Amino acid sequence: MKVMNEKPKHFGKRYRLDKPELLAPAGNLEKLKFAVHYGADAVYIGGQKYGLRSNADNFSFEEMREGVEFAKKYGAKVFVATNIYTHNEDLEGIEEYLRNLHKAGIAAIIVADPSIIEIAQRAVPEIEVHLSTQQSTINWQAVQFWKEEGLPRVVLGREASLQEIAEIKQHVDIEIEAFIHGAMCSSFSGRCVLSNHFTDRDSNRGGCCQSCRWKYDLFEESSSEENWVSEEELHEATPPTKEGVTQNSLFQPEDNAFSMGSKDLCMLDNIPDLIEVGIDSFKIEGRMKSLHYVATVVNVYRQAIDSYFADPENYVLKPEWVEEMNKAANRPLNTGFFYDTPDHEDHIYEPEAKGSPYDFAGLVLEYDAEKGTAVIQQRNHFKKGQEIEFFGPGGIFFKQIVETIWDDKGNELDAARHPLQNIVMKVDQPVHYFDMMRKKN
Repeated sequence: MKVMNEKPKHFGKRYRLDKPELLAPAGNLEKLKFAVHYGADAVYIGGQKYGLRSNADNFSFEEMREGVEFAKKYGAKVFVATNIYTHNEDLEGIEEYLRNLHKAGIAAIIVADPSIIEIAQRAVPEIEVHLSTQQSTINWQAVQFWKEEGLPRVVLGREASLQEIAEIKQHVDIEIEAFIHGAMCSSFSGRCVLSNHFTDRDSNRGGCCQSCRWKYDLFEESSSEENWVSEEELHEATPPTKEGVTQNSLFQPEDNAFSMGSKDLCMLDNIPDLIEVGIDSFKIEGRMKSLHYVATVVNVYRQAIDSYFADPENYVLKPEWVEEMNKAANRPLNTGFFYDTPDHEDHIYEPEAKGSPYDFAGLVLEYDAEKGTAVIQQRNHFKKGQEIEFFGPGGIFFKQIVETIWDDKGNELDAARHPLQNIVMKVDQPVHYFDMMRKKN
């Protein structure tokens, strides 16, 4: 992790939440419930229209209502990403859609297009409008502009540094939201057309195919008269693209294809800097990520934020938080643009290492204190003799070996093989509803 020589401090009046909001992604209703249960103050979701994650499960209005009711029990809020850039044909139906969001109890929408902002402010003034990171807002005058347009919160572009955020907070009394964890776009705050070019899927209308994560080869076009290719090498070259021109691969057989994806953002090591600079909402990226990922990442940041506010002067980063975060990491991590402009070391060119070495194995449904057993809903295959880990909100964690497994009729099993099968097993320590069980791959 890069270290900043001088921490940016905010001076003067600022408008901010009493404690930074931990904002988590939720690709479906189950992920919403896990995010909230594991400590999120708010979650952001996508509806079935007007969002940039068309491949996520996304939410019906009925699911939104259920999610809002669940979140309210924990004092949490639900936001909806409505952040496409609209074409003319997209405008029809937006007002009705926004009214349905209001009926579902949605607290805020995240918007990039001024047309949706204007419609929302007129049609559903009860819903807050937060400016999306898609607007690439990274200076205080732009933030001031959006404040004057009536927006209470701006989600900054990922390219904003801590020093720039400090200056924004000094000049403008508005809530600032910033991504602090997750995937980083290789383009400028998502303004990419590679997906459009390669697959005819519009990145800014919800169809990004993540072209930057593909594996690429390197070819050289040359005239066959200038660069003769032997018969033995011919099989390594693609067919001629036009008369007299051949594409020759510059890679050797042992070379790896490369991508141009960036490393993932992780600011766990730098929680004090994020708080002291005045960021109001800590945003985690990942509506397409797994339940295990969402629960683990939210759980770790929740503990770190609460620990800082409990005793700011003596705050220390706990090694177990770092270890836990690494169990959910999918790619190498860095600090993005917060301290310096990323360079070639902050991109992934080699084949990516396998993702998290842990799988979500089971969900705790019930616990019998007298018998020391738990009812577990199977989410991935596990068996007798295997080491597993239990973890829950607040850092509850322990390891044990799976000893005896029974099905729900009392029959002994050698393994839990069937998806969503309810089994009973002995547990070494008390567990609780919604605790998770994971195994090493």
